[in-house]
Amino acid sequence: MVALLLLSTALLTQTPASVRRAAQTISPGDIRRRIGVIADDSMRGRDTPSPELDKVAQYIAREYGRLGLKPGGDRGTFIQRYSLDRVKIVAESSAAFVHGGPGGGATFKYATDFVFADNMFESGDYAGDLVLVAGPLRTATADTAAVAGKMVLLVGGRPRGPDRERVLGWKPAGVILVTGAPDSIWSQVMTRNNRAQLRDPSRRVGGPVTLIVRSASILPVATALGVDLSAAQSAATFQVTPLSGAQLHAHARIDPVERNSAPNVVAILEGSDPTLKNEYVVFSAHMDHVGVAGPRGSGGCRAQGADSICNGADDDGSGTVAVVEIAAAFAGMNPRPKRSIIFLNVSGEEKGLWGSEYFSDHPAVPINSIVADLNIDMIGRNWKDTIVAIGKEHSDLGATLNRVGAAHPELNMRPIDDIWPQENFYFRSDHYNFARKGVPILFFFNGTHPDYHQVSDSPDKIDAEKESRVAQLIFYLGVDVANAAERPKWNPDSYKRIVSDN
Repeated sequence: MVALLLLSTALLTQTPASVRRAAQTISPGDIRRRIGVIADDSMRGRDTPSPELDKVAQYIAREYGRLGLKPGGDRGTFIQRYSLDRVKIVAESSAAFVHGGPGGGATFKYATDFVFADNMFESGDYAGDLVLVAGPLRTATADTAAVAGKMVLLVGGRPRGPDRERVLGWKPAGVILVTGAPDSIWSQVMTRNNRAQLRDPSRRVGGPVTLIVRSASILPVATALGVDLSAAQSAATFQVTPLSGAQLHAHARIDPVERNSAPNVVAILEGSDPTLKNEYVVFSAHMDHVGVAGPRGSGGCRAQGADSICNGADDDGSGTVAVVEIAAAFAGMNPRPKRSIIFLNVSGEEKGLWGSEYFSDHPAVPINSIVADLNIDMIGRNWKDTIVAIGKEHSDLGATLNRVGAAHPELNMRPIDDIWPQENFYFRSDHYNFARKGVPILFFFNGTHPDYHQVSDSPDKIDAEKESRVAQLIFYLGVDVANAAERPKWNPDSYKRIVSDN
């Protein structure tokens, strides 16, 4: 009996040959077939949200079910959904007024003088004393009482990232931003704001309300209140200045137009090690694209003749099917890798990384149990023998990838460092929502091309043979990470800059 058990264990040992056989199931034919399904004209560009995006999600879910994977979505399904509401600002009922102070007041008309910076507010009246905030926010030392409940005139530009969180932490009633945008740009903003638009599902609905006021409209008010806007905008030190008892009142009106939701697809392959199976390696890609060219489309996609469908075969049909192909390769392994694997296809990437942000905030497993995210976005075009792996320098995943790539010369696929650092691609795809939570990442990307976000990004242009080799490389990397004794480690300086400081 003992001999039989030992023989059985030996037969189930993972060998280089068995791993290679699993990798070789990732084939050009399967890749070509799957991209032909999800990037077909019938999927109408997989906009978020859309019935066609839901069809793609259901197709992927069926594939995961066929592979025997465990559902990781809502209520025992493969689908995780997040809410998407479409709302419209009611321009004719929105206005702003300045009262008090030496100038006696002013009226700002919506669209002519100001717009709301976003649509994340509730209908209501917002009011407070005007306070000028100038200088770099990074050095902010404001007493919260000096800005809490106030209408903050912020002249240093629109705050983003940590600066935005710092301003929100002050709990102002509202924020007023000043723009010198020319009429041509202002007209484009008005055209966009006059349409019903989706709310960002990753942000909380509610105050403060944020107004963008044209500099020509606010200059007379600022001058009457003793504010030199030019000097304030170039201030070298942080400063908070109450503005002579003046108040700003904003009537903000917004109407709901449509309640909707969008899908992520989540599948789990349980690991074979009694302890390490409680840790997870994620393979991710976004299944959405920008829809149909026109007002409801996005990303600059334009119709060409009778063709108006932005297929998104490379962006990111290529990454989507790579995740499914990698899932099939792992599902066929016996024994399974030691750590568990999550196969994640998200939506809303083109709108602002919505689906991956929702998953990272509502993960199927504890976020600190995820040891790595291997994100795949556009791997079906360009060079035959190299693939860019963005993020190699930020963790020891980079060294692991180099070693795995060198161990498989038969793939003729060399992973290289980020060759476009000025483009900040590290912060522009779904892996970033894992990185900001402290998960080491690699982002596999072949770069853009003339068909990027155009109707010409069609299935016939995918190099399925090249993509199969890239996907095999990523599979081999995943096997290594899933079986390693230690989880991947951050470069300490990178961790501080990307995780701790944000």
